[in-house]
Amino acid sequence: MTFFVISRLLFLHLLLIVLHISSALEVNSSNRSFPKGRSLVVSNGTLPDQHKEQIQSYRTELVVPLLCLFAFVIGFPTNTLALWLLVLRTKKLPSTILLINLTTCDLLLLLVLPFRIVYHFLGNNWTFGEPFCRIVIALFYGNMYGSVVCLALIAVDRYVALVHPFGAKTFRSNKNSIYMSVFVWIVVAAAAVPLLASKQSYNIKNLSITTCHDALPLEEQEKYFLPYFATLFSLCFLLPLLVVLFCYSAVLHTLMAEGKRFAHAIRVTVLMLTVFIVCLLPSNVLLLLHYSKSDFANNDLYVPYLITSSLSTFNSCIDPFIFYYVSKDFRNRLREALRCSGSDSESSSESRTKMTLLSKMSGTE
Repeated sequence: MTFFVISRLLFLHLLLIVLHISSALEVNSSNRSFPKGRSLVVSNGTLPDQHKEQIQSYRTELVVPLLCLFAFVIGFPTNTLALWLLVLRTKKLPSTILLINLTTCDLLLLLVLPFRIVYHFLGNNWTFGEPFCRIVIALFYGNMYGSVVCLALIAVDRYVALVHPFGAKTFRSNKNSIYMSVFVWIVVAAAAVPLLASKQSYNIKNLSITTCHDALPLEEQEKYFLPYFATLFSLCFLLPLLVVLFCYSAVLHTLMAEGKRFAHAIRVTVLMLTVFIVCLLPSNVLLLLHYSKSDFANNDLYVPYLITSSLSTFNSCIDPFIFYYVSKDFRNRLREALRCSGSDSESSSESRTKMTLLSKMSGTE
């Protein structure tokens, strides 16, 4: 029961945040004074002095790339291992198909992090050209929200399997999983296309750098990126979060009512909530507050957003642990792979020992 109370309180808290952001955005549409937004405002190829201070901050040039580097170092090998196991070693069950899509989204997001790391280490100077800037930003946001939607569909799959086991025979099929996979990639494409179609890099004359998505014209921010990110927040983050809360609260309620052990389900729930609340919620809320005219948003939120955006990439590091608890077949295959690697190392060490003994024996003879 405690979990249900927490879920309802969290839902009400998120609802208040959305209402606050919505009211702030309404004020923003009626008041067109100079904003302090998420994206710094570029005008005639220059940045105002207060924005120059932010983009030259050590936090954007050191802290942000170090966070991205840590996420890449941890997330890329773990997701590569997970994808190898899911594609080549596990049975193609409905849940496995969804996990493959989630891993693919995470890997595509992680693959663009090295370019963002170099960009920030160079003092927020983009040297890879405008087309590639669009591709990197589109892959970053598209796959981030695609992975969120995929996590929600995995929660629905677990909900049907445990709460409605008789209906699961019809719903949980490979065919339906393929349909859900197609839906995930439609979301990825819908999130990526607006970024691919808009100019992302601007030459900042008074800093002698070229920014990528960080400095945008005021009109572009208000008329293009505000509705774009507001739609992503509502449909690709808030709605999936509510779906996850509903599905896993129902799963825990069912397991508790049947007197079954639910430590396993609690681990999955905690990991899911960690991804949504710790990794993704701060960056998504700050993303919209940057465009608003509320008292809180009048503070400079550019640097905090970049930091929380970097922290949001840590969801790719947590997802492999979700695979471990969601799929029993994945757990077994991972253990087999680890045992094989351990036995291979032991056999190689044994062979080296035997060769050493033989050389010693031949030497004494």
